[in-house]
Amino acid sequence: MLVQFSKYHGTGNDFILIDQRRQELTWLSQERIAALCHRRFGIGSDGLILLQNSKQSDFRMRYYNADGREGSMCGNGGRCLVAFAHRLGLCGAESRFEGIDGLHQAFILENKDIRQKMKDVDGVTVLKDGFLLDTGSPHFVRFADQLDQLPVEIEGRKIRHEPRFAPDGVNVNFAQKDAGTNIWHVRTFERGVEAETWSCGTGVTAAAICAYLQEKTDKNSYLIHTRGGSLHVEFEHQDENRFRQVYLTGPALHVYDGAFEA
Repeated sequence: MLVQFSKYHGTGNDFILIDQRRQELTWLSQERIAALCHRRFGIGSDGLILLQNSKQSDFRMRYYNADGREGSMCGNGGRCLVAFAHRLGLCGAESRFEGIDGLHQAFILENKDIRQKMKDVDGVTVLKDGFLLDTGSPHFVRFADQLDQLPVEIEGRKIRHEPRFAPDGVNVNFAQKDAGTNIWHVRTFERGVEAETWSCGTGVTAAAICAYLQEKTDKNSYLIHTRGGSLHVEFEHQDENRFRQVYLTGPALHVYDGAFEA
């Protein structure tokens, strides 16, 4: 059986997208997904996303990490799925889709960037060495100096597997602010990919919220640079470290279409 797919990326965070609305993916398994995502022997990506039918929204997102396991919410992947669905004619400039963490609203802007509503954040845990919060996926955020020289693969892997984050582990983000500006830089080690990715949407969202808490500021809009490009995060702060109206905005670009034998 020949399976059609599309390749998309959001600031360098890349995905294999498959329209599953009218087909049974009997070949789907952890091993097969991991093989497709492999950068030497497969298509190569940070994850695989299925577009499925939904009874309560325009479509449903089902996300698998590069290791083949079903993952939690992926912010960049969500924007890519919106762009994919729009190209398929499933939605207009405004859409709603169902993710593993609930419903998301999304808007395609005039410059083709996608503004996506993220889940509410109902608490942030302040640790001795950073912050822990859930923005659709669990994230640890640590502020760093000389971020460009930080061995993210080594340090991130170490923290990701620490017993305090057991049993499922955590995504690890390192953030640094440019001196004298409001521009932040974030690098992320993602669980499931088990490597540094060029961008992480839920990680950038987590870093922006932690920057707000760290700086004790009233600034609620952040421009954040990743290795793969820039993303914008905005939110409303409520009491006791609760955040509402959380939005992630950035590009979602079609790379190519292809097919593989299942």
